[in-house]
Amino acid sequence: MEHVMVRTCPDGRPVAVVRGGREWTVGAEPVRWFERVSWWEAERRMPKGLGRVDVEVWQIQARLGRNGGSALTTMELIRDGLGGGWRLRDAVADAA
Repeated sequence: MEHVMVRTCPDGRPVAVVRGGREWTVGAEPVRWFERVSWWEAERRMPKGLGRVDVEVWQIQARLGRNGGSALTTMELIRDGLGGGWRLRDAVADAA
């Protein structure tokens, strides 16, 4: 998974993603859900400081730059609960 920079509004919703030096602007209402972390697949013990076993996932539709006519790309973003960073799990360009 690739680390990305995400700008959020005060309530935590993503409004823009910077990936590879390019900014993608959210063009539709994002969707949030939580997933169970399978920490046992990589560790023998739950990592220290990991008080929860869920991760926050956002699915967004974003367009490159501020061009309202550009095609939307669907991205899945995972928020790192410990450090506050973001990772991009998947990005798929929508076919028009």
